[in-house]
Amino acid sequence: MRLLIMGPPGAGKGTHAKLLCKEYNIVHISTGDMFRTAIKLGTAEGMIAKQFIDKGNLVPDDIVIGIVREKIQENECNNGFLLDGFPRNIEQAKSLDIILDECGVKIDAVLNLQVSDDILIKRISGRRVCSKCGETYHVVNHPPKVEGICDVCGGNLVQRKDDTEETIKTRLKIYNKQTKPLLKYYEKQNLLKNLNGVEDINLLFNNIKKLLGGMND
Repeated sequence: MRLLIMGPPGAGKGTHAKLLCKEYNIVHISTGDMFRTAIKLGTAEGMIAKQFIDKGNLVPDDIVIGIVREKIQENECNNGFLLDGFPRNIEQAKSLDIILDECGVKIDAVLNLQVSDDILIKRISGRRVCSKCGETYHVVNHPPKVEGICDVCGGNLVQRKDDTEETIKTRLKIYNKQTKPLLKYYEKQNLLKNLNGVEDINLLFNNIKKLLGGMND
């Protein structure tokens, strides 16, 4: 199975991507995670990406497309994959079509998580991430047992630079301008599946499984 998960920043793409990849035994391709790893390692690609990410801007297309092309062509993706955070504009979508065509595969469905801007700002600005293991928390919805300390490894919890309210608003403006047009792009291909991203995580996940199961009937 080959899926694409969409939605504005903070819609829950990462959470559901991990659940879906475990359920269907497919590879989670998160451009955000790949860039954060590159930044942590201090690679040239990572340093270029950091300049854009810290300001809430999109990483240039050529860098993103290159990293996705390499990942999709790896043997571990033969059984399927889920793209999270890519494509983010029409040009990237067209490049993805070319990459998929080269690999002889197609996207089975585009899952779009719908959440209002007000809810998104509250969600993201309250998000905290472990500086050691990357486990994610929320100051209201999913607080750690001890404030500021990760339940899993005991690392310090921090707010990412791109999770401040000012940066979130910039990210949402960019999403609405550049990424939203993709919804029509995939709707025309009969791939788009709109979902209520505000629903309880378990309920939403079950709805996604039913939707995908119905596709195989």
